Amino acid sequence: MSDGDSIRCRDGARVRLIGIDAPELDQAPFGERSREALERRMPVGTIVTLEFDVQPRDQYGRLLAYVWRDGRLLNEEQVAEGYAAIITVPPNVRLADRFRKAQELARERDAGLWADDGFSCRPEDHRRKRC
Repeated sequence: MSDGDSIRCRDGARVRLIGIDAPELDQAPFGERSREALERRMPVGTIVTLEFDVQPRDQYGRLLAYVWRDGRLLNEEQVAEGYAAIITVPPNVRLADRFRKAQELARERDAGLWADDGFSCRPEDHRRKRC
C-alpha cells in the first residue's frame, strides 16, 4: 500500500484509484489513517479487479482504475467512510456523481477524517503548498 488512494500490485504496477484524493502521508496523522483504512479493505495479497475509464494512465505512468473487491468499489468505500475526498479529473469522470454522493453522506455523518478536520487542508492544496 502506498497511501490512501494508491496501491502497488504484485507485478510492481502502481495504481492510482480514480476519483479520490487521500491525505498525503506527511499530513500527520491523517495520511497514515487513510492508508491504514485502505489496507484494511485490501490487505497485502488481496485479489482485486481493476476497471479503467477513458484515460488508463496518469502523467506519472500509474494506472488509473476503479478497484473492485468482492463486488465492492474500494474507491467509493474510502470516500464513504471518510478516508478520502473526491477529486474529479477529466476525462475519467464516469462515477463522479456516485463519489460526490458518498462524500456528502460522509461529511454529514462526520465519518472518518471528517470528524477530526482531516480535510481542513485538502490533499491537492497541501501538495501545492497552499496550507
